[in-house]
Amino acid sequence: MVVHHRKKIRRQRGYRSHGYGSKKKHRGKGSRGGRGYGGSHKHKYSYIIKYEPDHYGSSGFRSLKKKDKEINIDTVLKLMAGKDSIDLGEHGFTKLLSKGEISKPIAVKVAKSSAAAKEKIEKAGGSVEETKSAE
Repeated sequence: MVVHHRKKIRRQRGYRSHGYGSKKKHRGKGSRGGRGYGGSHKHKYSYIIKYEPDHYGSSGFRSLKKKDKEINIDTVLKLMAGKDSIDLGEHGFTKLLSKGEISKPIAVKVAKSSAAAKEKIEKAGGSVEETKSAE
């Protein structure tokens, strides 16, 4: 026995939803509200903020203050290479820190230095001269 089927589109003529329930449900691309993050600064904004709070960039602020370029005593000794004095400002450093041991007297010119670094150098018989910083 041969069964004849009508094509689906012919069967649905006269039925408003064409088998998809509400007329709103099957609009094609129009029902997506933008693909991916499309509309995330408009109608999807509250969803993004609630469920993906880290989605938008960084938070807080970035300081505009210039940071000191620091150097330790042990690195200064390597940088000096046999000399007995050094101007750290010429090498681009603005602050002297105290990490490392020192045994020979040296003379150091620098914009800023920590108290411990100054104490170590003076204890070894050297001197620390603080210059004006170039800010």
